[in-house]
Amino acid sequence: MNIQNETGIEIRPLTTLEQFERCVVLQLEVWGYSDGDLIPRRVFLVAQRIGGQVLGAFDGDTVIGFAMALPGYRNGHSYLHSHMLAVLPQYRNAGLGRSLKLAQREDALARGFDLMEWTFDPLEIKNAHLNVARLGAISRRYKTDFYGPSSSPLQGGLPTDRLYAEWWLRSPRVTGLLSGKPEPIQVVERITVPYTIYQWKQDSQTRLLAEQLQTANREAFESAFDRGLTVVGYERDTAGNGTFLLGAWNSEEQGAWS
Repeated sequence: MNIQNETGIEIRPLTTLEQFERCVVLQLEVWGYSDGDLIPRRVFLVAQRIGGQVLGAFDGDTVIGFAMALPGYRNGHSYLHSHMLAVLPQYRNAGLGRSLKLAQREDALARGFDLMEWTFDPLEIKNAHLNVARLGAISRRYKTDFYGPSSSPLQGGLPTDRLYAEWWLRSPRVTGLLSGKPEPIQVVERITVPYTIYQWKQDSQTRLLAEQLQTANREAFESAFDRGLTVVGYERDTAGNGTFLLGAWNSEEQGAWS
């Protein structure tokens, strides 16, 4: 599988130890992890050899981004769990993250998978918008402090709360959105993340505001999910604030995997 996006970046599988080592370096450059949080190259090797995915984005001969997924099993079904996606800062805002996800989808469909899942930080506005509004993932599960303490400065010392993204690869929701014909949604509730969250997390004098927002939104998500609501949409306003849109999600897959 070789895919070239509109910027000329080529996406293809990674297969060598040297390429897997490059993925380790990219983690440092993207998230600033300490050694204890780094995924070592042997995990990328194992993922590639046991039926997962390790896809790289190439600018010429240089790997400037990657996506790694592991095979998973839940409620009697097999799926792919997309554990990590990284793009160097200077290559962002050009659609490369979406291109990597679409390459993952193409590979997953070719191998007979109907579902990919991953987790994401609900306080990260651009990432949430990509997952829900541009890819068509839904969310109906929340996990408090999923990874435990993180060494990444981007986390701002907050608990690593995560939403689960479910990407139903063949669903009318996803196929319609990707073809430019999104399904209408009926919004019941909204949960907002102000753009100032990034400043709050990085400034010790305002970090308490970030903690309070995280706690309030956590309680709102858990309450909504307990009442059967699902994240079915996401909006950003002109000031950069993000809002999760929650409503009903009726699908045959939902019943099979509940």
